[in-house]
Amino acid sequence: MSETLTTHAPDQAAAAALLTAGAIRPRCALVMAAAEAGRLTHFAFHPERLDDTADFVVETIRARYPDLAVPYHSRWRHFEAGGVDRWRVTRDGFADPTARARAGFDLAIVSVLLDAGAGDLWRYREAATGLELARSEGLAVASFHMMAEGGFGAPWHADAAALQALDDAALAGFFQVTATNKLVGLDGRVALLRRLGAVVAQNPAMFGAPGRVGHLFDHLAGQAQGGRLSAARVLEMVLRTLGPIWPSRLSLGGVALGDVWRHPAVRAQDASDGLVPFHKLSQWLTYSLLEPLEAAGLTITELDALTGLPEYRNGGLLLDLGVLTCKDPTLPQRPLSAGDEPIVEWRALTVILLDRLAERVRLRLGVDAASFPLAKLLEGGSWAAGRRIAAQRRPGGGPPLTIVSDGTVF
Repeated sequence: MSETLTTHAPDQAAAAALLTAGAIRPRCALVMAAAEAGRLTHFAFHPERLDDTADFVVETIRARYPDLAVPYHSRWRHFEAGGVDRWRVTRDGFADPTARARAGFDLAIVSVLLDAGAGDLWRYREAATGLELARSEGLAVASFHMMAEGGFGAPWHADAAALQALDDAALAGFFQVTATNKLVGLDGRVALLRRLGAVVAQNPAMFGAPGRVGHLFDHLAGQAQGGRLSAARVLEMVLRTLGPIWPSRLSLGGVALGDVWRHPAVRAQDASDGLVPFHKLSQWLTYSLLEPLEAAGLTITELDALTGLPEYRNGGLLLDLGVLTCKDPTLPQRPLSAGDEPIVEWRALTVILLDRLAERVRLRLGVDAASFPLAKLLEGGSWAAGRRIAAQRRPGGGPPLTIVSDGTVF
């Protein structure tokens, strides 16, 4: 249910400020400060565990990328599941670089919006390879083939009309969902794509007429100056353009805030409304749009203006390796949703601790932030290490907390 905080014009400016990369770290840092002072309700911080965690991440990076040629953490890695570079074969069929970039945007945006937690049971079997894929890789490959087969409009298009007409049965069919192969949050994913279709249809200046998601590439390319475009600018455009697709949550001055929640530590320290922005899926989407932009000849600047992604692999790494511990030993068994205070607390700490982890990892690898930005740390990296330790700690490799997902945050 939506909660409108105010309707005053100054708060519209405050909302606009929250819908930026620059808003995330300062608010999360207030939660981190409370952790360092021992004032948090749900988690205790153990700084002495950061070095061992950095060692574990470095070990993971060296095993996966011995030459340290780590790509960005983005949806494109999942399209390579099982060692099959599906997009490379497809992209070579586009003679026109702009057409290729638009198709890349169509694919990345739709696939990222489908990339929330799939649950422990769901699997996707790829006919061409026989691979059985789960979680993010399965969702990526399923969406890849759905787009190839015209499930979102024409093949390699995500068209407004087709997205608006999408229903649960259609997505379930392409994603092989059955009574025994259940996908968590199926209806939430469909609703998200339908709202995407509505946003595209209602904004012909951005998406053309008839509307197509991939025309966002043309708009972003037009924002570049001297062939250079900042990652923060891409995120801002994603947040402002696609913000209306998110479920009704908090709004400020009539502006929907998306992945923004409250925590009392923020309210206590800056006398504010306690709002903490994360923009996790929007940042994941931004990371995933950088590659088609670069492939089209643009230079992306200020990569580390974005943050590490506060989700259950990165956050789970911190819990599983003891950087954070639960003050209530029953917390891991309690069902928790995205707006619950423990989850907001955990995610805020994850944002700041990923920055601190990055410093230690770079030192051990002998690299600097310019050559090894957060986008590479995540991929190399903290996300893979989080999955690795989860597999060691729990059957099925699920998260260390019990997360109730609606398919639009985790």
